[in-house]
Amino acid sequence: TVRGGSSLAWIQNLLRKQVANIIEDNMNFAQQQLRFAFDEIDYAIVNESPESREKREKNGWGELTNPRNSEPDGTLYLVPSKDWTSGFFPGELWFLYEYTQNNFWKKKAQQHTDILEKEKMNGSTHDMGFKVYCSFGNGYRLTQDEHYKEVLLQSARTLATRFKPNAGIIRSWDHSTAKWACPVIIDNMMNLELLFWATKESGDSTFYDIAVSHARTTMKNHFRPDYSSYHVIDYDTITGQVLKKNTHQGFAHESAWSRGQAWAFYGYTMCYRETRLPEFLEQAQHIGKYLFS
Repeated sequence: TVRGGSSLAWIQNLLRKQVANIIEDNMNFAQQQLRFAFDEIDYAIVNESPESREKREKNGWGELTNPRNSEPDGTLYLVPSKDWTSGFFPGELWFLYEYTQNNFWKKKAQQHTDILEKEKMNGSTHDMGFKVYCSFGNGYRLTQDEHYKEVLLQSARTLATRFKPNAGIIRSWDHSTAKWACPVIIDNMMNLELLFWATKESGDSTFYDIAVSHARTTMKNHFRPDYSSYHVIDYDTITGQVLKKNTHQGFAHESAWSRGQAWAFYGYTMCYRETRLPEFLEQAQHIGKYLFS
């Protein structure tokens, strides 16, 4: 039993130090890993297989940019800028710059962000938030670089071209046309944050209206009564009718896909933060209850 305010204060101070040490230890480890990654990136570029290079050139995918994952042999797998994960690595570098205020990380973040700029005009995908908001978005937040702002605004305009007003959603994929007419995946909730940001920065409410429409339509059609989520909903873009409810990357069409649940949980929490509409907070709470039960 601890008696007295001074003893309690001592324990509280000790706990604060332990938490601070955990954070510092993890950030130091992250710096070690990412410094090592730069050499591995150079190695992966130089040693790209002829098959990989031929495939990239044949499909017009452009140069390799940032790492997506490590292979079983420990080497890094790099992706061109069009890949939906290309913005994650520069996002990590911006976070390290924010934590350390070390210009080494700022320069590396700028380097790995700038190589993604052409994606601002890539209207063939919904992944603009993943690619551009993680990279240029964090860069603008930390540097207030006006060029980054323009890249972000153009990215939002490009994303808005995928909005299908009759269905009230942003189309996700253009591939697999034999399987779906207009597929919308739960992942798309993550890309609405860019549109809310663009509303505030540009004063154009069109971005806001598109984001809210997509969130509401997704809320109506993507969720089962227990608030688990389908992965893919297929829409008729003329009537707005739902054609199919599928799961593309989960176990089965009627199963809950754990990563998709996380997209939804973040997405509706973020939508409430940006709109203060109670329906989005309630949806996030329902999804959270499903996840944690």
